[in-house]
Amino acid sequence: MSRDPSTGPVAAGRHVIIECFGGQADFDAATMEALLRQAAAAGGACVLSCHMHRFGADSGVTGVALLAQSHITVHTWPERNYAAFDVFMCGDCDADQAAEAIARAVPGTRVTVRGVDRPTSADWRD
Repeated sequence: MSRDPSTGPVAAGRHVIIECFGGQADFDAATMEALLRQAAAAGGACVLSCHMHRFGADSGVTGVALLAQSHITVHTWPERNYAAFDVFMCGDCDADQAAEAIARAVPGTRVTVRGVDRPTSADWRD
């Protein structure tokens, strides 16, 4: 999607859903925060704050990295070996690069990635 209004429609941002069946599901809160910060850096985003919450010793983690350019969120189910990530970035950031950092975090993880460009300037109405 073009980001230059002189060459075509400009997206409000890119939204990427990453589903991981593997080791990401077992990350503790500190490791998960480090991964979200790494993903933000890979996408060229500025982290404003992070908050992680562990639901118990053998339970999952939910968390958010609040970005100057939007957010990255996560929720894990270790009992299902599943972690769901959501990356939304705008401006010159690259949500796909952030998603790639998440997907590569644990070799051998089965990962699916789906992305959508949020409304383009051609979709906006006055």
